[in-house]
Amino acid sequence: MPHVDPNRRMTGDEKKVILASSLGTVFEWYDFYLYGSLAAIIGTKFFSQFPEGTRNIFALLAFASGFLVRPFGALVFGRLGDLVGRKYTFLITILIMGSSTFIVGILPTSDQIGVVAPIVLIGLRLLQGLALGGEYGGAATYVAEHAPAGRRGFYTSWIQTTATMGLFMSLMVILFTQSALGPKDFADWGWRVPFIVSVLLLAVSVWIRMQLAESPAFLKMKAEGTHSKAPLSEAFGQWKSASGKTPSGPSSRCSAWSPGRVWFGTPGSSTRCSS
Repeated sequence: MPHVDPNRRMTGDEKKVILASSLGTVFEWYDFYLYGSLAAIIGTKFFSQFPEGTRNIFALLAFASGFLVRPFGALVFGRLGDLVGRKYTFLITILIMGSSTFIVGILPTSDQIGVVAPIVLIGLRLLQGLALGGEYGGAATYVAEHAPAGRRGFYTSWIQTTATMGLFMSLMVILFTQSALGPKDFADWGWRVPFIVSVLLLAVSVWIRMQLAESPAFLKMKAEGTHSKAPLSEAFGQWKSASGKTPSGPSSRCSAWSPGRVWFGTPGSSTRCSS
């Protein structure tokens, strides 16, 4: 067990890493939760050919589809992060999420283009789920790989607050827009505004993440050639990794989130994880 100095303060670079990773993830959760908060209105716009109860069910199923593909996003982007680096994978996930949300805001309704509208909507929801699946674990990975020994739990705990903050942000934007436009205009066209303004959050997120440096642990593994060649089989087929030993040395970290538990390792990541 490494010695932890209780009086040690975060450095400026560490604060920047946590802030940038957390803000980007907050914005992604904002995009993700907008749909859930406006599901009733979206049901009337994209499933209008069905009775009210049926269209509400379809709207919620489309919302659920984003959650269903999240594990696949962790697998895909966890592997991509090992190939091209954490920083560039961050940029890909935020671009997918932000552009998908913006397109929902300008997408014609089923009254305008028929069945194509809900099909495109569900496709966008799947893209959002994939992006969030890679983003959430990736943010924890990136922060953990910058954290000093014995402080990874505290540093990555900031990432766990992002879902709540993203939900609150989406609700505040919706309430403000509805108050400014009035219930009738909001239900008619104003519901699109929170989706469209997400492009501003996308621009801020991309700018912030362009300022970040690549993870030192990833650079070390890449230089030493110790990254995994078969991360999926090692993550799910070699249980000896539970010992917490890392072939690439103590600087290597991992990250992923599951209900009730945090691992510092993404499914499919080259780094070994300890429970």
